[in-house]
Amino acid sequence: MRMPAPSLPPGQPEPQWLSRALFVERVSLGMVLFVSVGSLAAWLFPAVGESLPLAVTQMNIPLAVAAQFCALSLLMSETGTPPLLLRISRGVALTAVVIAATILVGSALPVAEVKEFLHLGGQAELNAGSLSPLSASAFLFLSVVILMVLGEGKVVRRAADIFVFGLCLFALVLVSQDMFGVFGVFGLTAADLISAQVLFCLVLLTVVVTLRQARGGVFAIFLGGGIGSRIARGFAPVLLLWPFVREVGETQIGFQQLIPAHFATAVLTALAVATSLLFLLFLAWRINDMETDIHDLTLRDDLTGLYNMRGFYLLGEQTLRLSQRAQLPFSVLFLDLDGLKQINDELGHNAGSAYLRETGELIVENFREGDVKGRFGGDEFVVAGQFSMVGIEVAAQRLEAMAAERSAAAGRRFPLSFSIGHVTAEYYSTETLKELIKRADEKMYEEKRRKKVERQ
Repeated sequence: MRMPAPSLPPGQPEPQWLSRALFVERVSLGMVLFVSVGSLAAWLFPAVGESLPLAVTQMNIPLAVAAQFCALSLLMSETGTPPLLLRISRGVALTAVVIAATILVGSALPVAEVKEFLHLGGQAELNAGSLSPLSASAFLFLSVVILMVLGEGKVVRRAADIFVFGLCLFALVLVSQDMFGVFGVFGLTAADLISAQVLFCLVLLTVVVTLRQARGGVFAIFLGGGIGSRIARGFAPVLLLWPFVREVGETQIGFQQLIPAHFATAVLTALAVATSLLFLLFLAWRINDMETDIHDLTLRDDLTGLYNMRGFYLLGEQTLRLSQRAQLPFSVLFLDLDGLKQINDELGHNAGSAYLRETGELIVENFREGDVKGRFGGDEFVVAGQFSMVGIEVAAQRLEAMAAERSAAAGRRFPLSFSIGHVTAEYYSTETLKELIKRADEKMYEEKRRKKVERQ
């Protein structure tokens, strides 16, 4: 069985997020191997260690070996790995589990020789926290999670989502502890902290495991190209960093005695509330924006931007009810674009589409924003709103005059002209919107027949 990967159509390049994730994984694993192998080489060959940076040679050797096995397991299980190599990678991950478990058990044993062996590598005064039950537990948990991520079966991979989340939380706890130690919060000393090299490798391996699981799990939201993914990526750093900023800021303000401690707490709490509200407002704005887009996609005509039949009836029925409640007259105008078939036959469908778009533009210019304007397909348009009989008559005449003015200015072969029918219902009328549209349609056809007779 191969590692699961997003299915792509033949010949289609891999998604940008996938290539970026692979790049981050390889760079992270390379850095882990560089630090862990450097520490091991410096311990085995002191002369080599002298030529390497001090930061690369101070990692605890048993933990460096565990980190190497974890990194190798992840390297051998990239997308498209052959089944044999994938099985070997699981064996390597299982070996990492055994190594980390041995380190954890050995660090708890009251045997001097065992403790001396487990503290191989680094200098005690530079690396007081090079090995602790906490760091050993972290690598044990990490290697178990890697084994689960590489596992087969839907249940195992769903459980891996939970365990990866737990691993991220564990790593965040360790990073928090070291950050508080660096800033002198809670009076932590170097002996209370995990060494920088161990924490560095642990964090990078956690990143790789999370990216690997994200290809088929709930963490995929951070890798996608959709709006939700972009929001998640944009706000994740803020949500992760803010608690640390608040805690460190409060402590530093207290130490420096810049302002009273209670006031500092109040200020930082207010900033936290403001940040949360801004986040909420942004999410609400984006959701409303997406809702509008989805609404328009289902209710709008692509060519003209007017409502389609479904959208027109939905909004028109509401406008009719509002007119009846306000005891105002309600009118419907039905419009047919003259000569569209001839335009399509002689000038092409692109020209016909241009005529339809221009008709939509004139309707938008001529009628009010609150009027419901729609295209019923083909060459038919409908407008409904709170018009009196005189008002809809004036609007129809104005629309015809605007079309004639445009046609005269453009010197067209086929003028932009319409056949229009309109009807008006008083507020006490019991006619439905469909009945009004039907009457307006009949009036439009009367106008069309009249024009045909006049041309003969």
